[in-house]
Amino acid sequence: MLSALLDLGIDLNIWPWVWLFTGVTFVIIELTVLAGAFVLLPFSISAFAAALLGFYDVAIEIQWGVFIFGGAALWILLYKRVIKFADESDLAEGVDADRLVGMTAVVTTTIDPDDTERRGRVKVEGEVWSALTNDGIAITDGSKVTVTEVHGTRVIVTPLIAAPPTAPPTDPPLQKPPPPNQSTDREQS
Repeated sequence: MLSALLDLGIDLNIWPWVWLFTGVTFVIIELTVLAGAFVLLPFSISAFAAALLGFYDVAIEIQWGVFIFGGAALWILLYKRVIKFADESDLAEGVDADRLVGMTAVVTTTIDPDDTERRGRVKVEGEVWSALTNDGIAITDGSKVTVTEVHGTRVIVTPLIAAPPTAPPTDPPLQKPPPPNQSTDREQS
């Protein structure tokens, strides 16, 4: 009677293929939807084991038992190991894009605070990032900057060294007087 309930009206020769389909479906869901969270992986393994038993004409009750109880046992075993591994491998502060805060970068495309298209770029740690500045001054190519914040795919930077003036100086440059030896040489000639 129990076997009639568990076979769900499906021919016993079809059950190994049902288990294989279930196992493959669980693996695909685990890898795509659940992103490797180890929720369905134990049950996919137990479904493959049940399929193997089905190919050897083992009773349907045992196939269901392997699928349910084997999957539950594997789930508990994997869950404990995954939690233990997750606790041991906590990532340090500043992982991912936040690691860039405080680093020095080089401007590859001028950062202009008035640029509405936000074309400014910096290169930091070998990666090119879109960059903005809150200082209200343009930062030219080749300037060194410090990353102060990360907002999505953009970094906020401040100049490391004051930006060079864009206009020429208003005072004439000072000229050095000629060295004393040169002036006496001209007088002797």
